[in-house]
Amino acid sequence: MTSTQARRMRRPVLQAAVDAGAGCTKADPDLFFRADGQPPATWQAQRAEAVRFCHGCPARAACEELALRDGDGNSRVDDLVRGGRSGSELAALRERQAQRVGAAIAADEASDTEWKKLTSLTVDLNREAGRTPTRSSGMPRQSELQALQNQRIRNLVAQISQIRSARRARTGWEVAA
Repeated sequence: MTSTQARRMRRPVLQAAVDAGAGCTKADPDLFFRADGQPPATWQAQRAEAVRFCHGCPARAACEELALRDGDGNSRVDDLVRGGRSGSELAALRERQAQRVGAAIAADEASDTEWKKLTSLTVDLNREAGRTPTRSSGMPRQSELQALQNQRIRNLVAQISQIRSARRARTGWEVAA
């Protein structure tokens, strides 16, 4: 699998890792965000505690990568901790890795568009397969209506198959296991 193929499949894997193993789900969410009007000294102590908390988390690396992809953090405002980094650290890291993060975001967006198309086609297929063809004034025979419906179903199946095959080929699944 190439690095490009891995990037295309990476976002769902990262999100699943965070959802399954993030320690912050059991912590107070306010720990990771600066409150409005919070004095800098208080925030520095709170931020240090949040960073320590993150460094013990098994999902820290996945959380950091998602933060980079989501554009979290700002170089001018220090108001959050995610993936064990402050907002300004995330902004600086994203700037240093701009090309890599840009490619990852583009792959995420391409994958999302394709996934939406696949989902839409699957819904259309289920709807068409559950529909009972009815006679209309232009079609006197039920068998002709059934043949048209079968053709629409075959077309939807072919489109779904084409998208799935392309996705599998890009991600190294040329042959089913």
